Amino acid sequence: MLRLLFATLATTIIMAGCNQDTATQDTSSGPAAEPPGVTSKDFGDYVVHFNAISTSQLQPEIAQKYNITRSKNRAMVNIAIIRKAEGTIGEPVSGDVKITANNLTGQVKDLTLRRIQEGVSIYYIGDVQIADTETLVFNLTITPENETASHSVRFTQQFFPD
Repeated sequence: MLRLLFATLATTIIMAGCNQDTATQDTSSGPAAEPPGVTSKDFGDYVVHFNAISTSQLQPEIAQKYNITRSKNRAMVNIAIIRKAEGTIGEPVSGDVKITANNLTGQVKDLTLRRIQEGVSIYYIGDVQIADTETLVFNLTITPENETASHSVRFTQQFFPD
């Protein structure tokens, strides 16, 4: 169910300790970047979970199942929208999720998200080419289904060679 989401979120939290010096340089207009190590943002009725890891950290069977190339030169982004529900961990929901990514020199990275549904779990994943020690700035715009208000999240992640 939420296996891929929780596995990659756990990896990101562990790696956040290694990335505390990650740059948060602003390379385009928009909201301020989330602090290093933050992997979710609360928007009232919704919480958006996000992370980015090197695809070389994925288990081979997970990479194969989702058609993701494992490589030290590729990163995967994972995004989930959770509607809060009292007394539960929340309800995964679909939405319109847009993403842009650029490095600290402003170079735009080609990144397309795919919607994955596994039982009741819903998440959006995409992968992108990276260079050693490259820092990417991810800008997300999320509109949960049946909502008109969009929410923005910006986060950075530095990728280290294996």
